[in-house]
Amino acid sequence: MSTFNDAKNLSVILDVKVDLTVRIGSCMLPMRDVVELGEGTVLQLDQLASEPVGLYVNDKLIARGEVVVVDENFGIKITQIVGDPA
Repeated sequence: MSTFNDAKNLSVILDVKVDLTVRIGSCMLPMRDVVELGEGTVLQLDQLASEPVGLYVNDKLIARGEVVVVDENFGIKITQIVGDPA
């Protein structure tokens, strides 16, 4: 049951800014390869193109989804909300 105080307390945090990140994959490289990166370099990531991308809030996975194009911008279509593993 929600009370007025619960709603009031929640409204206090709704304007707090958080870091939102979409992760499409990663890779490990030795530093010698990192310093040699340049324009046109292609990095192979550890994720298949058909796999969903991760949506993170402050480095915590909260959802998965598909990359979409909206006008000329990238976006993410959320396909799964991730709950706390119990």
